[in-house]
Amino acid sequence: MKRSTCILSVIALLASTSSAATPPNFVVVYVDDLGWAETSVEMIKGRPDTRSDYYQTPNIERIAKDGMVLSSCYSPSALCAPSRNSLLHGMTPSRLRYTVLSAVEAKKQYMGQITIPLSLKKANPDYRTAHFGKWHNESIKPTEAGYDVTDGPNGNGPGDFDDDRMTHLPDGDPKRIFSLTDNSIQFMKDQVAAEKPFYLQLSHYAMHIWHDSLKETREKYKKLPKGRKYGKQDDTPEEDISIATYNHGWIINYAAMLDDVDRATGTLLDAIYQLGIADNTYVILTSDNGGGFRGNAPLKGGKGSLYEGGIRMPSFVRGPGIKSGSYCDVPVVQWDFLQTFYDLAGGTRPLPADLDGGSLRDVFENGNKGTVERNTEALVFHFPWHTGEPESVIRRGNFKLRKDLDSLNVELFDVTNDITEKHDLSKQMPELVKELDRLRSDYLDSVDAETVTLIRRNYVELLEGGWIENGRKRLARLKAELAADPDNKQKAFKVDVSQNHVDFQDRQLKRSTELIQMHEKRGTADRN
Repeated sequence: MKRSTCILSVIALLASTSSAATPPNFVVVYVDDLGWAETSVEMIKGRPDTRSDYYQTPNIERIAKDGMVLSSCYSPSALCAPSRNSLLHGMTPSRLRYTVLSAVEAKKQYMGQITIPLSLKKANPDYRTAHFGKWHNESIKPTEAGYDVTDGPNGNGPGDFDDDRMTHLPDGDPKRIFSLTDNSIQFMKDQVAAEKPFYLQLSHYAMHIWHDSLKETREKYKKLPKGRKYGKQDDTPEEDISIATYNHGWIINYAAMLDDVDRATGTLLDAIYQLGIADNTYVILTSDNGGGFRGNAPLKGGKGSLYEGGIRMPSFVRGPGIKSGSYCDVPVVQWDFLQTFYDLAGGTRPLPADLDGGSLRDVFENGNKGTVERNTEALVFHFPWHTGEPESVIRRGNFKLRKDLDSLNVELFDVTNDITEKHDLSKQMPELVKELDRLRSDYLDSVDAETVTLIRRNYVELLEGGWIENGRKRLARLKAELAADPDNKQKAFKVDVSQNHVDFQDRQLKRSTELIQMHEKRGTADRN
């Protein structure tokens, strides 16, 4: 009897050890253009102004309740393509020479060293990987990045149109929210059946324009009070809403779209539990850049800006070892994800030395007591934006320095105690300004980061090489179509959009040329 009990104990121990050694699964839900304070979760505990009191996201609340709110999680960039490429490679957009939407320099030489899928396969060759939804990364294709299953590469278009690129998506699947989720769930089922660990990235086309949602969800939000951030209820009948407003700025449609994303997230979470893998699966929900709508406040700025509203993301994680209902304000960034997943997957062999990120395991397990050891200590965000205000930022500890790359003006903020970035400390702390600016510049020089003048030169070549001419041809075609069908509101809208785009490009060609000449005259053309 004693011998039998001993044998059973050994078997139980072996089973326990085997179970403990099972590699974890990873699910990243990457929402497009979701603002920091747009969910119904407080991003800073006890501050109601850091959540929405109109948008309802109960399933994102589930992730927060089961896991951790990452209050200071940054995207790599203020725009989507550089962020997606950086997250994939564990390197800054600056090192990858892909800092804005233009991939001219990234196409000349691929700077990546390893990707999330390839790193996981390095940790354990049993990993299966999938990417569904918006890819928008001209540096590399999903299959080249190591994804076993993918529906890409895709830009923004498939989020609005069927495969013929002309027919709008069916009413029951706005922005492909639900079909992307179904594909993701099927992938997870297949891997569980095959007993394979997996990495899944579900990259939603929502919340990017054009906005769209289920009619039933819109009806729900028509009946709700707007809350403190959004003004009075709009009683305009839906059929009277202009196309431009409907797709770009109708608060009810936007709220409903986020609700639909949240509903799909709930379906995904339910599937994880039903498959019996919740205890061994990390789920991260985050965004690629700041919101382009109204949901960044109290943070300053939004999409296209390196103020906090443009790069601080609504981010939540649940999984093994993460304390339920916890908050963490340690600064983390999405180029940390690769090393994090590799570490959690049991990877022990050295990763390439050029990676910028560090593992977040200690943060996941210990919250604010955790630390991150990165190959690059400070967080440097470089955005030499050629159609807006070019800027560059460094955050070290509590302090963040921002530099305008045209005027060369600098600002210094204590973003731990001043998340609104209202109080510029640069005049009070000149030595710190000098030190941070040197560190910022040294890093950008060390990785041969793109300068704003280089980006503008490339942009001018593209404009003069066919973009402006093609835009004018498209405008002429649309005007002819409208003349044949003058009462068509959608065609009239397209003509307006096209005309504005042509005018914008004409202005940008002139402005870019003038600014290139200014930098050359000043001697800052090839400096960051």
